[in-house]
Amino acid sequence: MELNTRAVHVFNEPFPAGSWPLSVPLVQSSAFAFDSAAELADAMAGPDGRYVYSRRGNPTVRALEQTLAGLEGGAGAIAFASGMGAISGVLLALLRPGDRVVAQRCLYGGTHAVLSDLAERYGIEVVRISGDDPAELEAAAVHPATRLLVLETIANPTGQVPDLPGLLAVARAAGVTSLVDNSLASPVLCRPLELGADVVVHSTTKYLSGHSDVLGGAAVFADDELRRRVWPRTVELGACADPFAAWLTLRGIPTLPLRMREHCANAVSLAAALAERAEVRGDVTAVHYPWLASHPSRENARKVLSGGGGLLSFELAGGREAGRAFVERVRLAKLALSLGGVETLVTHPASTSHRELDGAALEAAGIGPGLVRMSVGIEDVADLWSDIERALEQALA
Repeated sequence: MELNTRAVHVFNEPFPAGSWPLSVPLVQSSAFAFDSAAELADAMAGPDGRYVYSRRGNPTVRALEQTLAGLEGGAGAIAFASGMGAISGVLLALLRPGDRVVAQRCLYGGTHAVLSDLAERYGIEVVRISGDDPAELEAAAVHPATRLLVLETIANPTGQVPDLPGLLAVARAAGVTSLVDNSLASPVLCRPLELGADVVVHSTTKYLSGHSDVLGGAAVFADDELRRRVWPRTVELGACADPFAAWLTLRGIPTLPLRMREHCANAVSLAAALAERAEVRGDVTAVHYPWLASHPSRENARKVLSGGGGLLSFELAGGREAGRAFVERVRLAKLALSLGGVETLVTHPASTSHRELDGAALEAAGIGPGLVRMSVGIEDVADLWSDIERALEQALA
């Protein structure tokens, strides 16, 4: 089935014959009862047996896991309490002290933070690459301790799209496990497992749930054996998904393709308008959106994405002061840290999501002091542009 159909017809466990619920039931129970000690012991054997305790597995959570595996084309999935829970859980399950991680230079601030923490506390070496040249990975992968490649389909917040086919092919040939954060693209725009990735992670808080009312994450695996390796570590960490959050995410998924089309249409329109202003007025000095002809990642984006996504960023001539002034002056758009919801949100990465990076690291990641990140919602685009223009006039006065 096509993705639009798969999104609507989410996984649902068998129900007694004669009738069944159209929506996945919410099973909020923390534990499940058994008739015998032997049955309970057998149920504890692995990730796919009978339900025992909701940290180990839950019917509503499993429905989400199987739905996400279906959307991404994976062999299986593990749902987590947050996107950072998914990233941290996979990293801690796969890495040991002394291992080397090769990571894209421009990544979400939380991913930067957890990699830095692993490097400092556990002696895990982190090598940064641009993501544009597979030869960089070839050089780094020669090292015998190289275990993991970390990428983002669309980098947060610059919109960089790495050479996924080239990088994933090098990783596969070198025996390096690859992890791709697909939160900003969603399975609608890209399915990295089909390009050769081993693990895809999501903050389900973002586009998958899509209504700014859920905190959740997930990891989807190309190989079920890898999922079974990671699962025990996630149970031990306790970063399991909450059944109610899983249920809310399942409620949002059927409209994901519709929402992504509107996010992309609005974002490309606003990016084009900002680029025109940059050319005519000069107060906007750069616009970062992978569907623009001027974006350095346009060629990669056209190869791996079916749309530019709902996130754009732009640099203001007044630097940090102008960036912070702009995000305080929008009215329809809201100043908030998250993204991927139906409403438009703005933030200033240098002082929020990427505040832990120093000036050199920000520059290396392509994040200028006046950069504003905008998660474009599904409002009328004319209203959004009017809000942006007014806030620009006030911030740059």
